[in-house]
Amino acid sequence: MIKACVIGWPISHSRSPLIHGYWLKKYGIDGSYSRHPVEPTSLAGFIGGLDGAGFAGCNVTIPHKEAVFNLVERADETTERLGAVNTVYLRHGKVLGTNTDGEGFINSLRQHAPSLRLAGSRAMVLGAGGASLAVVNAILEQGAEGVVVANRTREKAQQLRNRFGLRVVPIEWHEIPDRLASCSLLVNTTSLGMTGQPELDIDLSQLSQDTIVTDIVYTPLRTKLLEQAAVRGNIVVEGLGMLLHQAVRGFSLWFGVTPVVTEELHDLIARDIDPDFSP
Repeated sequence: MIKACVIGWPISHSRSPLIHGYWLKKYGIDGSYSRHPVEPTSLAGFIGGLDGAGFAGCNVTIPHKEAVFNLVERADETTERLGAVNTVYLRHGKVLGTNTDGEGFINSLRQHAPSLRLAGSRAMVLGAGGASLAVVNAILEQGAEGVVVANRTREKAQQLRNRFGLRVVPIEWHEIPDRLASCSLLVNTTSLGMTGQPELDIDLSQLSQDTIVTDIVYTPLRTKLLEQAAVRGNIVVEGLGMLLHQAVRGFSLWFGVTPVVTEELHDLIARDIDPDFSP
């Protein structure tokens, strides 16, 4: 049996076992995927002991992504650039780490907004925390002309410019409405709008109807930002898609099958988030 898991502190909220369990059953694989709460002080021992415990690898979630980056061999340049790992796998006695958040974000966009062309475009990203790193990097890797980053504290947005270069344009939060008209993609990477958090309240009146609007928040399934954009006629992409697509490569690395994100899987996870969900 092939074993994989997800680690975090805490970890009870993770829906990864439901996602990977669905694929294991769908593809008839003799495998398991479990949750493991790992305290920060036990992290190095857990990562170093994956092989001995019979694991093919693991997913990494809050608060361990940056710490695991320093405990593994980085598998690719994107991971080096991000300084964070969300997927660990074993190869030839080595413990390798990669980051699939960016490709999860892009592949969700491709599935739900196939008309979007990022090459040569301008995007706006709200927030400059850890979640925004993978999103900004992924947009730039797609050839975007520029990414405007709005954050409550401009200094954090400036850090993204320092990391990724001159195509990142930091702005103040109050400048958002005046910058919306020129962007082809609007992304919320903050926790605003998440269940239990304050709403994200911005004026979308200057936003083109051709702009794609997406939110990496997936609880609730459709945030107030997405509801407002949909009423205006914008194409909206919910955050659940990123969660599902970021899981694909890890499953492939551990279990040897590249899974497909289907409507059936989406609806399964959506119902787990909101029991009243109906397609």
